[in-house]
Amino acid sequence: MTMKKIIHILLLCSPFLFSCGHRGETASGDTTKKNDSPFVNKQPINPYVDVDVSPMDMSYFPVDYPKLKMADSINTPPVMRVIYSRPHKAGRKIFGGLQKFGEPWRLGANEATEIEFFKPVTIQSKKINPGRYVLYCIPYETKWTIILNNSIYTWGLKIDSTKDLVHFDIPIQKSAVDFEYLTILFKKTNTGAELVMAWDDIEARLPINF
Repeated sequence: MTMKKIIHILLLCSPFLFSCGHRGETASGDTTKKNDSPFVNKQPINPYVDVDVSPMDMSYFPVDYPKLKMADSINTPPVMRVIYSRPHKAGRKIFGGLQKFGEPWRLGANEATEIEFFKPVTIQSKKINPGRYVLYCIPYETKWTIILNNSIYTWGLKIDSTKDLVHFDIPIQKSAVDFEYLTILFKKTNTGAELVMAWDDIEARLPINF
């Protein structure tokens, strides 16, 4: 093949070679497309509301009641549930530090923590009627005072103590586990269940009979 023919073939192929190279750069190297991504610093953008660092959670008794109901494993109403937001420790000293002893604590974050009873229960010989109640706490060094309050649908930092119904003093104990996130759940007992509340290295249990 003569040099003249080789040059002629290269001239015919050059548009295809340049167009292929351009497409490859557009697919992998176009910064405009990267900037249009719905993620900034690997965090999703929510155009309606900021993502809360203290997520809301809900615990039932019986445990996992909605799952049992969906699986047709239970045909009775739940006994109770608690709704709360879960603050996390993030390296802070919680009790006696962030949360001062003797001062009311909303037992969570954000909105007031609520407990709902679907049937009558008894706590420390006091009968509690079915209904929804704000649940908050006054922590001390050796005990917690747990309070049921009637001021539902409120922000947790605005506790109206004039709506308090009952107070319960319960002991606390050091936990073998360091809880990064506040955890509230129910544990079955021979007479009903305990409401277990744990955060940092402290754990408290409120017996509920039914």
